[in-house]
Amino acid sequence: MDIDSFQIFDLERHDTRDVDDQHVNGNLTVIWRDWDDHHLKSPKMVYLTSVGPNEKKGPHLHTQRNSFFSCIKGKVHFIIKDKTGTYHEIEMSADKPQLLFIPKNIPAAHINTETEIATILALTDISWKPENTEMKNVRFDDYQWEKWSNS
Repeated sequence: MDIDSFQIFDLERHDTRDVDDQHVNGNLTVIWRDWDDHHLKSPKMVYLTSVGPNEKKGPHLHTQRNSFFSCIKGKVHFIIKDKTGTYHEIEMSADKPQLLFIPKNIPAAHINTETEIATILALTDISWKPENTEMKNVRFDDYQWEKWSNS
């Protein structure tokens, strides 16, 4: 299915309980289920990516691959440029579990403005292979990157 815009899905978080006295001992966050209504293919590759404090990855786009992202540690901001040239800033953090879908041919970057490394879980509908050249670096020359330097 071709989708030409990003989408954000709020994820379910459930408390987990100790088997003896039932106190809350943590939580479980559902990232992907085969019966969720994403209207998208199932993932073919799952990986972790990290971005250091005050660092940025991208911008780039994938010409064949649709991607899903969930920040599982820290906080990041995704900067997405839609087909009209409008920039969208999406804050994601481990504290607010969400799944961000970025379709192929939509350029994006992510930036960590925090003091700790951020970790992002990525799910894609096409597996990466070393000879693959479907990722294209792009520039967001008209984007105001400097606003993140004092965050």
